[in-house]
Amino acid sequence: MRRYSVLLVVALTLATSAAQANSRYQSMPQQGNSGGNTDVVVDIPPEAWSQAERRQPDCLRCCIFENRNYTEGAVVKSEGVLLQCTRDEHSIGTNNLIWKIVK
Repeated sequence: MRRYSVLLVVALTLATSAAQANSRYQSMPQQGNSGGNTDVVVDIPPEAWSQAERRQPDCLRCCIFENRNYTEGAVVKSEGVLLQCTRDEHSIGTNNLIWKIVK
């Protein structure tokens, strides 16, 4: 008899907590049909998913030119001008490389 009363109390507790959770969910304001109960919906373009596969790891000390990473000392020619990746004497930090014109 005691087992049945314990089982009955457990069953009633589960049933009431499920009913309370359902009533709380039903009382939440809906953010439109597609959003459910979310606060913010962010549209992500399909390109974001495809670029992740082609993305190179970030370079900690690099100069960037036309979406390519170059290390210190690299020389690039652009429109007849030579550019060299060198340290910036006026900058203090972890990535203080800049492009300078080579004469």
